Amino acid sequence: MFLRRGFILFLPRLVGLLVVACCSVSIVYMLACTPKGDNQQLALPRVHRPTVKEGYEAILQEREEQHRNYIISLKKQIAQLKAELQSRSEQLKSVQDEYPDPLNIRLDHSNPEKAQANLLAFLHSQIDKAEVHSGVKLSTEYAMVPFESFTLQKVYQLETGLTRHPEEKPVRKDKRDELIEVIELAVGSLNNPEGDGNAKHRVYTASDFVEGIYRTEKDKGTLYELTFKGDTKHQFKKIVLFRPFGPVMKVKNENVNMADTLINVIVPLAKRANKFRQFMQNFREMGIQQDRRIHLTVVYFGKEQMNEVKSILENTSKSANFKNFTFIQLNEEFSRGKGLDVGARFWKGNNVVLFFCDVDIYFTAEFLNSCRLNTQPGKKVFYPVLFSQYNPSIIYGHHDSIPSLEQQLIIKKDTGFWRDFGFGMTCQYRSDFINIGGFDLDIKGWGGEDVHLYRKYLHSNLIVIRTPVRGLFHLWHEKKCLDELTPEQYKMCMQSKAMNEASHGQLGMLVFKQEIEMHLHRQKLSSKKT
Repeated sequence: MFLRRGFILFLPRLVGLLVVACCSVSIVYMLACTPKGDNQQLALPRVHRPTVKEGYEAILQEREEQHRNYIISLKKQIAQLKAELQSRSEQLKSVQDEYPDPLNIRLDHSNPEKAQANLLAFLHSQIDKAEVHSGVKLSTEYAMVPFESFTLQKVYQLETGLTRHPEEKPVRKDKRDELIEVIELAVGSLNNPEGDGNAKHRVYTASDFVEGIYRTEKDKGTLYELTFKGDTKHQFKKIVLFRPFGPVMKVKNENVNMADTLINVIVPLAKRANKFRQFMQNFREMGIQQDRRIHLTVVYFGKEQMNEVKSILENTSKSANFKNFTFIQLNEEFSRGKGLDVGARFWKGNNVVLFFCDVDIYFTAEFLNSCRLNTQPGKKVFYPVLFSQYNPSIIYGHHDSIPSLEQQLIIKKDTGFWRDFGFGMTCQYRSDFINIGGFDLDIKGWGGEDVHLYRKYLHSNLIVIRTPVRGLFHLWHEKKCLDELTPEQYKMCMQSKAMNEASHGQLGMLVFKQEIEMHLHRQKLSSKKT
């Protein structure tokens, strides 16, 4: 009886469990066997979706797989870079073995004491290499490096150029400081002789200095030999000093892209239409056809020949399809400084390189690149020394005909000279020209304005690059000395004219022309008699 009653009580629970089990089996069957559509899945009640924890675990597993693949990729790249570095190191080592260090010095910066010792050894070796203790065999007389001499007040030099004199006071501060330092060091050495201990000796001063000679071997150093007064009239003290040059050091290694650097060539002009036509031929060939990164600004004074000049400019524009030019006309007296200043300030575009030019200048495409490479806004301005052409009719007077202009433009002693007293042709960025204050507009006509601007740059923090260039020429033109000049001015004008006409030797041939002709005549007569 008791068991029967218990079975009856348990039966509903058993049925409930069977119902739950059947429902569970049905749900599992639906999940496993119901087909999915192409673009969607049958949604289940929310209670049966994956839990939040399971979703995060799936995401983490996916991210972990991505990171694992990324790390594998990085390891491969690192291995490739290591192999490349090893290859480059082996190539560098082979080059170093094949071409040993010409300085024979290795500066190990990790060991300062060793580096200093190596450097001192190198500097001492420079003395042995230089012509100090013994002579060096030279191939020709032109290989000789001459000495220059100096006293307390003057320097006597061979390579004078046009702006210096054979005898002059040292104008450049570096040269002046160099010689003062050498004399002071020599005086100190005389007053502190080695090995004399406390022995009494006379006290030398700079006034005891008699003369000195010095010369520089560019790859070794500068040798100084100084002579001082001795204890008696015919006794002298001689001190030999040497300033060794250190090893070459790399300062900078950079890529310079000038593809988009435009040059604005500014030409002030009054009349001279024929010269402008010649200038435009050069501008068209070198600037328009070869360089192609150029603008021309012509600042014209007055109206005489203006239409002819404009016609030349417009014809070049049409024939060469060139639109990058500006023509500015001023109704006032010619002033080179005013013309250049107006042309520079007229530009409204981005910062641009300005090339101040004249119509009697010839430039090459290579010079235009030099103009770009030697200018840098806020840092550098370029003052090239151009090659000034002598009078072609004197240079080629003995020829049947004068060569073409392009054939005349060669840099030789008998064809011209470096015009190192001129500062009119210059390249600088417009921003630097504006910031420095431009030209002095009170200066009229030619001359003076260029030197004034040059001095402004020298007094600033900008680096002034001054060097002879092979692609910039001043074409010869007749220089007229007006009767209105004073006798002294006229004399100076004629001296300048002679300097521009021909070399010293060629002018000598003109002076002694009659004597030469008489000699040739006598030679001809004597040959007939024989």
